[in-house]
Amino acid sequence: MAETTGEGAAAEPEVERGRRGRGGGRRSAPAKLDQPAWRRLRHRGPPARILSDDALESIHEASLTILEEIGIDFLLPDARDRLAAAGATVQGERVRFDRTLVMDLVAKAPSAFDVHSRTPERSVRFGGDEIVICSVASAPNVSDLDGGRRVGNREDYRNLLKLAQSLNAMHALGGYPVEPVDIHASVRHLEGLRDMVTLTDRIPHAYSLGRDRIEDGIEIVRLSRGVDRATLEREPSLFSVINASSPLRYDTPMLEGVIALAESGQVTVITPFTLAGAMAPVTIAGALAQQNAEALAGIAFSQVVRPGAPVVYGGFTSNVDMKSGAPAFGTPEYMQAAVAGGQLARRYDLPYRSSNVNAANVPDAQAAWESAFSLWGTFTGGVNLLMHGCGWMEGGLTASFEKMVMDADMIAMVAGFLDPLTVDDASLALDAVREVGPGGHFFGTAHTQERYRTAFFAPMVSDWRNFETWEEAGAPDALTRANGLVKRLLAEYEEPPMDPAIREALDAFVDRRIAEGGTKTDF
Repeated sequence: MAETTGEGAAAEPEVERGRRGRGGGRRSAPAKLDQPAWRRLRHRGPPARILSDDALESIHEASLTILEEIGIDFLLPDARDRLAAAGATVQGERVRFDRTLVMDLVAKAPSAFDVHSRTPERSVRFGGDEIVICSVASAPNVSDLDGGRRVGNREDYRNLLKLAQSLNAMHALGGYPVEPVDIHASVRHLEGLRDMVTLTDRIPHAYSLGRDRIEDGIEIVRLSRGVDRATLEREPSLFSVINASSPLRYDTPMLEGVIALAESGQVTVITPFTLAGAMAPVTIAGALAQQNAEALAGIAFSQVVRPGAPVVYGGFTSNVDMKSGAPAFGTPEYMQAAVAGGQLARRYDLPYRSSNVNAANVPDAQAAWESAFSLWGTFTGGVNLLMHGCGWMEGGLTASFEKMVMDADMIAMVAGFLDPLTVDDASLALDAVREVGPGGHFFGTAHTQERYRTAFFAPMVSDWRNFETWEEAGAPDALTRANGLVKRLLAEYEEPPMDPAIREALDAFVDRRIAEGGTKTDF
């Protein structure tokens, strides 16, 4: 598949000016928290391979057998009609795909594409060697050290958006960081998306809960960019995760979302949620075969709607605790599935989505190691779109303010690791070695003095003071330090500028749709 950029494709922005170290450019304004500057991330080497070529093809062939012999239920009649016209076999709600048909349709999808922010220099690319980091999304609860765990609400929702804007590690919003349940469901998408595009300039996400909500989301994003519909179709600016209702089913609201998004040139992220032992076979190979079948079916459908529509191959396979049935994340099985999912996405030359996840109930050591192992699997697996990159807790049931900061710091460390290692005459430092000689030290050399301020990555959360100094400062642990950083970042938050005429048009549309009652709902 050829890469598509389209007219007006986003050029790679320069790193922000200021301090620069191995972790990237750093902000120099003394009043602001010092953190690595916002930048586009890239893989610097080939991704890992956990599957042999033969094993990869075995999973591929098993997936095609599922699609050909068992099939997928498509609950939307319009979707079944479109698939039948494209050559699929439809019997009731069940759709079966000939192998050649599936592969011909999937081959129409672009291998990479630009996704445009309302702030042009914050635009990103889905695919290739680029990595896009998203905030936590869709949690029904929120927590912090001060208020504990509580039901999602608009105030916390807006503050999490502000925190995501303030943390340079994030490029996109994966959805509502926490569900603002105090906004009625009929208008929640309107108020929620207005907050997204005004409080941040990160790439926004809209939920595929029927066509009307997606159409409203497309219009809100179009207005926020101040462009016409034709430009928006050429320049995708909105994405939505489309979850299969595993096993082997796509429901009506999701399929309506695929149609609306594909027709308008916006991005679908086709993601089966396959928990081995629950909604998928207990073996990782079997779960991957089902994941792949469901993903290929959704991707193929997007190309039936509009050949060349931007789409991402999503993988979300993990296991359950077979003692309780609870989802488990950051496990060896999750890491295996994340790496294998990347191989499958590359098998079809598609961008790859994975996630930074954990099952811990509080931001403790368990949360840290499960997230670290999740990141290991996703980054070595060649992830292009990292959902839930910052702030996910409790298997997705809670968004944590402190965990958002902790994750941003971990991702900044990974970004520093991905920086090219410079090897040249200056970095080899032979003159400094000659100057110091045996038994000396390098603190006072000119080579060190010229570089010490930016030589190494400086984390936000980690505390490198010795024990006595740390104890005298009150012995703050990582959670306490992260809590303080949350408060500082929110105090320093600045709303990204928006042209007043654009804001007026945006507010007029949202206010009108709210006055009309938004979208009909039975809940």
